[in-house]
Amino acid sequence: MRFTLARVITALPVFVAAVPQLAKQGGTAIPLTFSKGSSLVNADNSVNFGALDSHVASTTAKISHGFDNFEKNTGAPHPAVEGSQKRASGGLPIDSLSARPMLWFGTITVGTPPRLYTVEFDTGSSDFFLPGVDNDGTCDGHNLYDPQSSLTSVELNKFFAISFGNSDNAHGQQYTDNITIAGLEAKDQTLGVAQYYSPGLQVGRFFPDGLLGMAFQAMSSNDASPVFQTLVTQGQTDEPVFAFNLAGPNPELYIGGTNPDMYIGDFSWTSVVQHGYWEVMMDNVIGNGQITLTNVACIIDTGSHYIQGTRLDVANLYEAIGGTRVPTSNAFYHYPCNDIPRVSFTFGGTSFPISAAALTLGRNPHAPSMCVGSIVAGKHRFWVLGSVFVRSVYTAFDLANARVGFATLA
Repeated sequence: MRFTLARVITALPVFVAAVPQLAKQGGTAIPLTFSKGSSLVNADNSVNFGALDSHVASTTAKISHGFDNFEKNTGAPHPAVEGSQKRASGGLPIDSLSARPMLWFGTITVGTPPRLYTVEFDTGSSDFFLPGVDNDGTCDGHNLYDPQSSLTSVELNKFFAISFGNSDNAHGQQYTDNITIAGLEAKDQTLGVAQYYSPGLQVGRFFPDGLLGMAFQAMSSNDASPVFQTLVTQGQTDEPVFAFNLAGPNPELYIGGTNPDMYIGDFSWTSVVQHGYWEVMMDNVIGNGQITLTNVACIIDTGSHYIQGTRLDVANLYEAIGGTRVPTSNAFYHYPCNDIPRVSFTFGGTSFPISAAALTLGRNPHAPSMCVGSIVAGKHRFWVLGSVFVRSVYTAFDLANARVGFATLA
């Protein structure tokens, strides 16, 4: 089924009027809003190590929660954690005010008649949730979803609980309703309707109303079809592909194909190695012109900021490019600000450089001549490539062929 009209939103939060707009061949663009949720740097442009540590811990907890969902849904541990030491229970020290430093979000409509909501689009999770009218006050200030006001809403009589670290979580009830994204309708889509938002998701700290996960169903807390998968299954898209451009003044999510105005040349495609996260193999990491790492497993995650690597890999990379570990941290490394290294990632035989600005988080407040790198040491056995990398390339996610493609930004 082919759609050539995009729904243009003209008012918020009133009911939405549909204004015809010709869509580009192959898909429709959703403009994204960039929000800096919390500052990773101080007023003097030195890094805020407390905020940095919080975000690393939050990403680690989010990925681990996804692995728990995978085992619950499939009956087997995810291969990335199978055979490794079982994770210890207990919370991570996450300051929710600092844990989500950057967000890209856009608009969707839900229900009949359609009502407008903003959501973060996250390739590092699989669930879709919104704040509900029947909440304990923690969701107030957001645009609240009212199942009773939608003619197509159906209650599933199921509880949902979603966690992005011990300070970012939501819980409530599950419903189905019709969701429209970029003019394409997903009928009977499962969504979580939150009765509680933790402080990290409340107004003033989390700018969109909810979150729309775009990874595979195996990572869903509700074991429900993610929204894009529903669109493809119901024949709504020209192509089973969505793509992100997070660079420049006009970031966008493109649904149903790729936007040729946003990239040049061909895509370098790499296959997903496990249906769960968008997990692929990176050919190599090049530092200062030399291959320093090869055959690197990584997850492409628009909902994270840093690039997180394994501790050994990150230590080896910084040793090769002249960086050293920050003495007060196990995660962060720094290098002389007057000698910023060159780093690029290779996929499908093509290398994609990370700009000096993206590679550097800021100056070390305890050593002002040293700059802290955005490639940090994580706790998993794979890399997580967050927006620091995704902003450097045009990235396409092909659901039907289970692959990720990268191209040079226009």
